[in-house]
Amino acid sequence: MTLAIDVGYGTRHPMAPSARLLGRWATAAAGRRGVCAVLSLRVVTPQEGRRLNRDYRGKDYATNVLSFPAGDLPGVKPTPLGDIVICAGVVAREAREQDKPPRAHWAHMVVHGVLHLLGHDHEDDDEARRMERREIVVLRGLGYPNPYRQVPHG
Repeated sequence: MTLAIDVGYGTRHPMAPSARLLGRWATAAAGRRGVCAVLSLRVVTPQEGRRLNRDYRGKDYATNVLSFPAGDLPGVKPTPLGDIVICAGVVAREAREQDKPPRAHWAHMVVHGVLHLLGHDHEDDDEARRMERREIVVLRGLGYPNPYRQVPHG
């Protein structure tokens, strides 16, 4: 059994990708650890994203992606990885501001969220470099450019 993904939409933002596409990106990010595993992904409004960020992280603003790892549940199959919440409005705004293709930015947010569920983090420079390298490899495999490389304008 491959990664099972439950996708929910709290908004029908026009830039929100299909559940099939979100699942493809999440599966690529999970790799072997997605075998016999399950995760939930919810696309939310800025209002819901802000509430969740405030309630769970103490930060009173909507952010692009939140990850809530399931924790260790030995013997439970399929293995629950956790929940990912992506704020459609924030991702759309960031894509515009950073001059990135919206689909590429969405893919990056899904990959980033899944890697957090798998234990990756960016709390210190070494962890951040490891996580960024993994994101770049996964995104390249999906056909997307390095999200950390600045594209020169001229």
